[in-house]
Amino acid sequence: DFVPVGKDQKQHLEITRDIAERFNSIYGDVFTIPEPYITKAGAKIMSLQDPEKKMSKSDENVNGSIYLMDDPDTIVRKCKRAVTDSESEVRYSEQKPGVSNLLDIYSSCLGKSIEEAEKDFAGVGYGDFKMAVAEAVISVLKPLQEEYNRLLKEKDYIDSIILENDEKAAYFANKTLRKVKKKLGLTEKPRKA
Repeated sequence: DFVPVGKDQKQHLEITRDIAERFNSIYGDVFTIPEPYITKAGAKIMSLQDPEKKMSKSDENVNGSIYLMDDPDTIVRKCKRAVTDSESEVRYSEQKPGVSNLLDIYSSCLGKSIEEAEKDFAGVGYGDFKMAVAEAVISVLKPLQEEYNRLLKEKDYIDSIILENDEKAAYFANKTLRKVKKKLGLTEKPRKA
């Protein structure tokens, strides 16, 4: 089964894989071996203010990160303030980490390749480029924000989903735990009435 992880979290999944493989080699197939699913586009979005660092909610500079609930004006402001360079050509290059980061964000939001994104901005200045990046981000976040706000008003519905999925998770966890206990010879004894 595939588990969506970022490149920086892959090591945690590797530990899980190692434990599951070791257990399975000794006791037989009990655990599913997780496979990392790492997307190429947008796999690692960098800070808007320091494109050498990963974008992070713990960044001290609030202009370095775009948050899921940022309003459109805030997103535009942050994108306009994003670090670029003194050139004016929009192209992907290790020598242009700020521009490359914005191209990553733009292409990820619109499902375009980097090459397509570069073509979109041939002959375009950084100001228009940054505005287009902001609009792409807004187009992705707006439906999420609308759904979030809609769900906030439906507490009973949310509670029912939590309860239903809590029961499903408990069922599958207990099923796996029973398999593990059986393989280890720790079967439960029948309870006396």
